[in-house]
Amino acid sequence: MSYEELLTEIAVADDRYIVMTAENRALIRNLPQKLGKRFIDTGITEQTMIGAAAGLALRNRIPVVHALASFLSMRAFEFVRTDAGIPSLPVKLSAFIPGLLSDANGPTHQAIEDISIIRGIPNMTVFAPADEDDMVKMMSSIWASPKPAYTRINTRPAKYVHALFEPGKAEVIATGTDVTILTYGLLFEQALIAKEILENEGLSAGLINMRSLKPVDEQAILDAAANSKLVVTLEDHFLTGGLYTIVAEVLLKHQKTAAVLPFALKEKWFKPALLPAVIEHEGFSGKQIAETILGYKTRHEQPQILQSDFAE
Repeated sequence: MSYEELLTEIAVADDRYIVMTAENRALIRNLPQKLGKRFIDTGITEQTMIGAAAGLALRNRIPVVHALASFLSMRAFEFVRTDAGIPSLPVKLSAFIPGLLSDANGPTHQAIEDISIIRGIPNMTVFAPADEDDMVKMMSSIWASPKPAYTRINTRPAKYVHALFEPGKAEVIATGTDVTILTYGLLFEQALIAKEILENEGLSAGLINMRSLKPVDEQAILDAAANSKLVVTLEDHFLTGGLYTIVAEVLLKHQKTAAVLPFALKEKWFKPALLPAVIEHEGFSGKQIAETILGYKTRHEQPQILQSDFAE
């Protein structure tokens, strides 16, 4: 089932659902003829769309709004914060082409600070599915919740059959004692590749899909820190404010420490290109991730040579 098929099924069955877009119909091309007046295209007016969605939510509707992630999280930020977040209205934000998925687009269309921005809004929930299978398993629960929600939409074909979704719970793919990779969204695909390479090198490698970023599964993070020699955070987001920051917040909250190696964009936007080239150029391919982890472990886990070892 696709995103559009799921939304169609739910909206046709429940007339509280209103599907909205700011002239971004890529995910929902077939809904206007099926929903009639319950499909609203406001044009390129993200702020107006959010304001209207909040008004509909006040009237017991469930608006599911669609726009590019960069514009939902930045151009419409004040409206999302004030109209949906503060009053905790069930406005559902479907953020298209987030992170590296905007591949050939430049900085204006790159949403690589969106999680940092949106998770700071009171009452807002934040989700990032790994692929289309994960997303379809998540959306029914997200839409049914009374809380506002921001979802990084991801229609990439699945290379893994995901478990059922529960908000606030991570999906533990595997546990590992040498390294555990925490990731979300698009880069889950590369994390699977990295995990296989690391295992072929003799390491015990864990992988956790952090698909619910707010609320976040604190226990999954604490378990990874306690049971693995190295925790890796992998995300197509700025280093500041995303998963690396979330992990730091959780560890500090619980007065724990861990060796953490982050993969993230560091104070720069990525170079626009087709997605495989972007992933390779930014060092996010499965092979590059595995090589970096192996190099880190070699540098940091060499046995200490004591002066007494050379004593006669």
